[in-house]
Amino acid sequence: MENEFAKNELDYLKHYEAEGFTDQYRIVNDRLENLKTKATYSPDDITILKEHRYEGMSNPSDMSLLYVIETTDGSRGTILASFGANGNTSVHSFMNDVPKGNISKDSMVPPDSKK
Repeated sequence: MENEFAKNELDYLKHYEAEGFTDQYRIVNDRLENLKTKATYSPDDITILKEHRYEGMSNPSDMSLLYVIETTDGSRGTILASFGANGNTSVHSFMNDVPKGNISKDSMVPPDSKK
């Protein structure tokens, strides 16, 4: 059975927004910035709850990664980053600095999976 979220990042974004993950972020000066509140965070300030990888249908090098995160001040949301040869590495560099203890052991489990 095909995962209903497998085709498009937008499906996951809609799913997580409905679950209350409504904040969006970007990397500014090596810190994660909440686009709405302008609060900034270091890698120690966030927890990665889920990660979803996407490979381009027509071009396998066209990849992206969706991170679902929560911050120490209770902000919850997503950040989408391109991945691969043409990707912006600032998001991935930041996420690689998140302490292992702040990464959910189920981070790669799709949201519709049953345990």
